[in-house]
Order: sequence, then C-alpha cells, then structure tokens
Amino acid sequence: MGWTYLTTHVCCQNMKLNAPLIPATLLRRYKRFLADVRLATGELVTATCPNTGTMLGLNEPGMQVWLSRSSSPTRKYAHTWHLAEMPGIGLVGIDTSLPNRIAEEVITAGAIPELAGYASLRREVRCGSNSRIDLLLEGEGRAPCYVEAKNVTLIRQSGLAEFPDCATARGTKHLAEMSEMVRAGHRAVMLYVIQCANPARFALTPDLDPVYFNAFRAARKAGVEALAFTCHVSLDSISLKAQVPVIDPS
Repeated sequence: MGWTYLTTHVCCQNMKLNAPLIPATLLRRYKRFLADVRLATGELVTATCPNTGTMLGLNEPGMQVWLSRSSSPTRKYAHTWHLAEMPGIGLVGIDTSLPNRIAEEVITAGAIPELAGYASLRREVRCGSNSRIDLLLEGEGRAPCYVEAKNVTLIRQSGLAEFPDCATARGTKHLAEMSEMVRAGHRAVMLYVIQCANPARFALTPDLDPVYFNAFRAARKAGVEALAFTCHVSLDSISLKAQVPVIDPS
C-alpha cells in the first residue's frame, strides 16, 4: 500500500502492533520499565513498559490498557504494554520507539512535502559535540536537513497535545544543537509525533519545563522548523494521520 499526502492529512501504511492485543486494567506503573496489571481473566501480571518518561496522564490506576504477549521462553516478562485509553480522548500509543520508525517511513515515502525530495536518509547522525540526531536527509544541490523526532503523549485537554511532560535536559540540548546546524547553513526540523488521533493543535509546556520552552523559542527564532502530526491508533496498528498547527511560544 502506498503513501499519499492530502492537504493536512496523511494516508499511509499502518505500523502493525503485536496483535491481537490483550485488554487489562492498570494497577501501577513503577521503576519506569514495569507495570502491574490485571487481565480480564483476573490474573495479575507484570508487563514491560516501553516508555521511560513520566507518562503524565497515562499511568493512573484503573486505566484500560492493552498488552501483547510474547511466546519467547527467555523473556522475564511475557507481556508488553502498548496502548492506554484516556477517558474522553481515546487510544494513546505509549511506545517511545515508534515515532522514529514512523518518521523514517513517511519521509522515505515522500509523504511529508516539507521533507520530500531528498536522495538519501541516514539514521542516528552525530551532531554537535556529543549528540546524535535521529535522521539526516541529503540530496544534491540541497542543504542537509537534520530531523529530530519526538514522542508526544501528553494530552491535558481535549484537542491539545503538549510536549514535554517533564524536564528534559537532553531535549533542550538537541534544540541548541539544531540551532547550530541552521547557523552552519543546514536545515533543522523538529518533528513531533503525537500518538493519538484526538488533538487538533500542538503546544509546548512552560509549566512543566520552562527551560525547554525557552530553548524552543530561541531555536524557532534561529530558524529551526517545527512540524507536528497526529496518529491513527487502533488495537492492531498505528499510522500517521494529520498535520496539526504548532503553537509557537510568544
């Protein structure tokens, strides 16, 4: 199945989850990597959590979550947590590894006009003194384009996605290095992937990380670009849905 970009909507091949997913009720999330849940059968299990962030709004006891189950005999925890359902919002993907994969696929397919037309794409490219940026796009006669994909799951009000959900020194460092790339004559693009279909806008969170907020404002003034996209999230797949406006800091 091909990829098509229509105005602000993106139609693309789905990134399949390890379906069929198993419904469960979240009891607690702890040590960043673990979550205790109750399956529909009543069985209590511990699942791995592929998200090391605070997951603000997504780790409340009693939330409906969905897991996959591995048949590997070597895994300590057979279950992995993939989705959570926020009341009034819908399904939210929690896996922080997906945005990079989604970004690479849609860019390679030319599904985002702002990032289309480059001849090559490289992953994890060294940038600045001691960092790696997710993707580097290159093409003859065009300035190299550095792309940093960020995972967005914070939704405190219907229709608005926000980033970050806690202080992120690493994210702030990336913004400074992206600004340096622009000053060196390159392009630099922050790509915020919202793992939910509900939001219609994207904004930064000065109350949760004022340092990142100010760094983003400075980066935008320096010429760093910012794009935000929502995702179709279902019980068997996640795919890019639509581009939404980025509310720049005043």
